[in-house]
Amino acid sequence: MNQKLEFAQRLRAAMEAAGLQPRPAVLLNVFNAHYWGRSVSFQAVSRWLRGEAIPEQDKLQTLAEILKIEPEVLRFGEAVRNAVQQHKKRWDEGVGYLERETFDAFLQLPAAQRKLIREVILTFAKVHGGAPDGAGTDATKATS
Repeated sequence: MNQKLEFAQRLRAAMEAAGLQPRPAVLLNVFNAHYWGRSVSFQAVSRWLRGEAIPEQDKLQTLAEILKIEPEVLRFGEAVRNAVQQHKKRWDEGVGYLERETFDAFLQLPAAQRKLIREVILTFAKVHGGAPDGAGTDATKATS
């Protein structure tokens, strides 16, 4: 399923959870009453609910406030939020003073030296089975 359709499903579910009927006219009235910018059209709201479009960030923020849901959950879903929280938890729990000091020193290096150090670390990780999928490949080197 594509992102627009998944967003539409989350939007309809959030509207129902907030006690609103998932209909364009209902969303249009509630949204335009709360949005500080130019009013949105019936067609725009209909496209959101049909999975043909995803609102811009400022509109998404307003929708989330109206529907009492976190903007990232409305936009991307619970799974993405949970993955981000797990990643953050790993960093918060697994990174001590020495690692933070090392990261700080790494960030202060010139870009060319950071690239070299990154390649060394990824090589060690690959040898020891800890490299992330695709780490050190041409695709990731191009984004460095």
